[in-house]
Amino acid sequence: MKISIERGTLLKAIGQAQSVVERRNTIPILANVLIEAEGASASFRATDLDIEVIDKGAAMVERAGSTTVSAVTLHEIVRKLPDGALVTLTDDGTTGRLTVEAGRSNFSLATLPKEDFPVMASSEYSSNFTILAPVLRRLFDKSRFAISTEETRYYLNGVYMHIADGENGRVLRCVATDGHRLARIDAPMPDNALDMPGVIVPRKTVGELRKLLDDDEMMIAVSVSETKVRFATPDVTLTSKVIDGTFPDYTRVIPQGNTRKLEVDAAEFAKAVDRVATVSSERSRAVKLSLDEDRLVLSVNAPDSGAAEEELAVAYGDERLEIGFNAKYLLEIANQVDRENAVFMFNSSGDPTLMREGNDTSALYVVMPMRV
Repeated sequence: MKISIERGTLLKAIGQAQSVVERRNTIPILANVLIEAEGASASFRATDLDIEVIDKGAAMVERAGSTTVSAVTLHEIVRKLPDGALVTLTDDGTTGRLTVEAGRSNFSLATLPKEDFPVMASSEYSSNFTILAPVLRRLFDKSRFAISTEETRYYLNGVYMHIADGENGRVLRCVATDGHRLARIDAPMPDNALDMPGVIVPRKTVGELRKLLDDDEMMIAVSVSETKVRFATPDVTLTSKVIDGTFPDYTRVIPQGNTRKLEVDAAEFAKAVDRVATVSSERSRAVKLSLDEDRLVLSVNAPDSGAAEEELAVAYGDERLEIGFNAKYLLEIANQVDRENAVFMFNSSGDPTLMREGNDTSALYVVMPMRV
């Protein structure tokens, strides 16, 4: 195999591949990237046995062929090469080495046989549809903060993507929760997605997928089966196993009878929470919200380190209410708001609170209160 490829193209392709590779693995071949060259392109494939990513890039292929080499080492080399350099990769198959040349730089890297590289079994996908990158990005970006990191409740370690009934018909919905807060984000249902099985997309896959979604004009091809999900652009294909478990009935935790309404400038609210939380002890980080006629007082009382208080002008017309929240949870939810106003719906100081973005009904958040 002998190919020449522009440094920027190679860096992008190998960057996506090496981030999938597990740093601490016991199987040497899983640390490698499989390079396959033919025609006018080269593909770079990496896997950790749960996720597989294939990134294609334009290349001048002198000799078609394939080999595997350490993903992290190759990425580091390419990253340190000068911008605009032409990189030549040569593997003659007999020495067990891959030569990397660019300008006056020359590297020789150990390879492993391509036959040992595990290729993810292809799956029959029961549902295939396309969706615009910004729509998919919004679904996952706004829900991922609520993914649970608790290994015992493994079925909460991802985002539940499924078809659901929205307020104006069927929608593509993403939900994540860790038991303390919940995010539920809707998007118009794409054509051909009606029969999609609901799947739990793992946390790591959500992180990798994010890298494909920066181009706002890009259409993403999504394929879903009971066990796998695949996201593809013309250059990159990301395939992942889904979490084998049943996502709990999240509708039961979404409060229906919350009538006390608070409307507040989302950016000002987030900054104020951040400021008062500075004095609180890291462990509890409880912030108390005291609501009265059109005013909100945020306060923190940490006996060991001090106290803080800040007042905000808000729209609130219901009876007095005092309620406490974990500052981190409040901040993360407030930071999701793209619109000017955040609308909080309260019931009592012991009940879950609902939050929406202005009058937008496609995003909904729930946060559990804390005793303060």
